[in-house]
Amino acid sequence: MASFLAPPAHKPAQTGPEADSKYRKLRWQVFIGIFIGYAGFYIVRKNFSMAIPMLTDPAFGFTETELGIVLSMNAIAYGFSKFIMASISDRSNAQRFLPLGLVLAAISMLFMIVPVQWLGVEHKSAAITLMCVLNFLVGWFNGMGWPPCGRVMTHWFSIKERGTWMSFWNCAHNVGGALVGPMATYGAVWFGSWFYQTNESYYFLIGTFAFPAAVAILVAILAYCMIRDTPQSCGLQSIEEWSGHAAKNYSKADEKAITVKEIFKTVLSNKFLWYIAFANAFVYMVRYGCLDWAPKILTEKGIDIKSTGWAYFAYEAAAIPGTIICGWLSDKVFKGRRALPTILFMALVAVAIVVYWQNLDNVAVVIGCLIAIGFFIYGPVMLIGVQALDLAPKNAAGTAAGLTGFMGYVLGTAVLANIVVGYVMSTIGLDWVFIMLLIACGVSVLFMGLTYKEEKYLAEQNKK
Repeated sequence: MASFLAPPAHKPAQTGPEADSKYRKLRWQVFIGIFIGYAGFYIVRKNFSMAIPMLTDPAFGFTETELGIVLSMNAIAYGFSKFIMASISDRSNAQRFLPLGLVLAAISMLFMIVPVQWLGVEHKSAAITLMCVLNFLVGWFNGMGWPPCGRVMTHWFSIKERGTWMSFWNCAHNVGGALVGPMATYGAVWFGSWFYQTNESYYFLIGTFAFPAAVAILVAILAYCMIRDTPQSCGLQSIEEWSGHAAKNYSKADEKAITVKEIFKTVLSNKFLWYIAFANAFVYMVRYGCLDWAPKILTEKGIDIKSTGWAYFAYEAAAIPGTIICGWLSDKVFKGRRALPTILFMALVAVAIVVYWQNLDNVAVVIGCLIAIGFFIYGPVMLIGVQALDLAPKNAAGTAAGLTGFMGYVLGTAVLANIVVGYVMSTIGLDWVFIMLLIACGVSVLFMGLTYKEEKYLAEQNKK
């Protein structure tokens, strides 16, 4: 396996007009490859939540509590994997690492049919245990998606333009996530009868698990054909040499793979990476504290389920233009600096939360606030990942981003947004939930402010 994933050797670098043309062409090719590849991971990521309404039906007999435990396995595994597997990704060929993770995630998702169909409620303990294991694996293998994309970004796109390119790439998860619902519906309609004939109660297994898994494997093949690991492996100069723009601490030694021990030492000793990792935890607390609890908050306030559904959709849809604008601003207006636009967007999120809090009985205002929160929150989510790539050497970039992801999903999502917010909502009251979200905005701004001086050199470099 080590030799299969080993990075390809560097070839003698070409220069001149032909090399420039090849460079531009391959940049678009690898960008499309990681875009569709990362979207593919979201086709087989959160599918289990789509199956919960059917699995809680008396025909299957599982409870919300049991399935909630299964659901939590995904987020926990993803948070740990994004950090741990990133250290392997930094020493691996992105062209092979990403498709391998996607295929393994798809296979794990496909096998989710087994505990439902062949074990079922008659063997409930075994079925729930197997579901937990499989959903853990789905989350773990999904953690192999972001790091190789980060590796590709640091090698093919300069620090001057990375915010814009990554803002467009980051929309891949919105594209992939948006496909899950239609695929579950149409997959069941198109292919359910092939496997279950007239037993329509099982059709959802095909639409929710089998059909997306098959599509994800096809996407993995396409991604493999398009992704290239580094420019040097294609006989081209490094992006720093080709573009003339480099990170503050860049050296040619960063192009060489280093040991896992050296990677962790480099990342864990960088105080600025810890600052943005903690900032990310509180950004994720706001992101999922608003998103995951919006349906409950709104329905308890008497807003009908249809309006709640549209509010939920609007939150996610607003992410696409917000992310792109934030990335563009960080490159063009703030000259490659990430802290300032992140602080600005989080301050605007706080304003939207206050308006949301004070107008819970007004559907139009609530939906408008959720659109605003979705618009502004995803830019900081994306930029913190970009900043992790900027602050770390290229040969440890994936692990650096993995550290921020770990803090975001484990501390920010699982602990703060899910457990703490849920506890506060049920014991102290809704007002304190909004107060906590506002405090989280403030803490994220504080931690991002600690990185401001470290990025000031970019303003000078981009004047050249």
